[in-house]
Amino acid sequence: MRISLFVDGGNFFYMQKMDLGWWIDPRKLLEYVRGKGELIDANYYVGKDAHPEARQDKYLKALTYMGYSLVTKDLKHVLQDDGTYKQKANLDIEIVLDMFNTIDHYDMAVLVSGDGDFERPINLLKARGKRYLVMATRTFIARELREAVGMHYVDFQDIRELVEKDH
Repeated sequence: MRISLFVDGGNFFYMQKMDLGWWIDPRKLLEYVRGKGELIDANYYVGKDAHPEARQDKYLKALTYMGYSLVTKDLKHVLQDDGTYKQKANLDIEIVLDMFNTIDHYDMAVLVSGDGDFERPINLLKARGKRYLVMATRTFIARELREAVGMHYVDFQDIRELVEKDH
């Protein structure tokens, strides 16, 4: 089975920071997915700061050496109601476009994200006869996405020993 991996980098980061309390090793994530078939593509979608912090650049460079292809977009600074700024770079559209522009190259799409915006694309993959797997956490997956994927879901807590980053 040919597999393409799509990682929503922003969602992936905040899922680990705000929910898991431990970090996932991107290399171990690749190995986990490889255990399900032939991994033909691994795409990592992430917002980049125009004035990058050395740590993010180092991390992104390391991802490419692990085998990920990066899809980046400049972060925007959005003014919030309380007067503070929030950094945002929505890459959902890029993920969905890539899923459907490469649909003939894979048999299964693996999505790392809990974003509810992916409910419709998952249903469309299902309608096209594609297999799919969504990886997230119980508290970081939108209800509508969780309902759409049914048994095609892996909670990172359940595979912690396989994907946790070594200290």
